[in-house]
Amino acid sequence: MTISIVGFIFSLLGALVAGLIVGFIVTRNIFKRQLEKNPPINEGMIRAMMSQMGRTPSEKQVRQVMASMKAEQDKGNKKSVVPTEKDAKKDKKENSKKK
Repeated sequence: MTISIVGFIFSLLGALVAGLIVGFIVTRNIFKRQLEKNPPINEGMIRAMMSQMGRTPSEKQVRQVMASMKAEQDKGNKKSVVPTEKDAKKDKKENSKKK
């Protein structure tokens, strides 16, 4: 039984596409699992970053930064999660309006 050249090429391409799809799914799951076990930024790193900027972070500030990073991660956004001075001023205005 002989397979024609066209049939062989389609079989080869089909196997290649199937392998790419399976490889992508497996790699994505492994990557997600690794990120859950070893998060890229933790509370200690945030404290060190804030202290290097000349700020003494309170526990509330550290938790807010972690929560904002988690929210951004859940959204899948690629925006920066490090608060800027403009963000801090905006937060102060919103907090004063709430009170």
